[in-house]
Amino acid sequence: MVNMSKLMKQAASMQKNMEKMQAEMAEKTVDFSSGGGMVTATVRGDMTLEKIKIDPKVVDPEDVDMLEDLVVAAVDGAMKQAREMASEEMSKITGGMGLPGGGLPF
Repeated sequence: MVNMSKLMKQAASMQKNMEKMQAEMAEKTVDFSSGGGMVTATVRGDMTLEKIKIDPKVVDPEDVDMLEDLVVAAVDGAMKQAREMASEEMSKITGGMGLPGGGLPF
């Protein structure tokens, strides 16, 4: 039979580690560029958009659609990289326990 006390201690330890990891992830960033570096998005590991950098050469009032597409592509790519980074960190904590690493609480 499973020792409930041991299980509760493991769960508490995992919760503490997850909280620490979430705080650390909020400090880490990933960058993703689109349009050959014309637009760069920076996203934190907690999935917040930190900044967008747009090269002035890509700003064309006659082609706003292209700029919008580049921004969306940069943000989407950065978010995907941030999710992958967070998933890798989560798997270190869960240690292959079969817990969903992709369904992060943030």
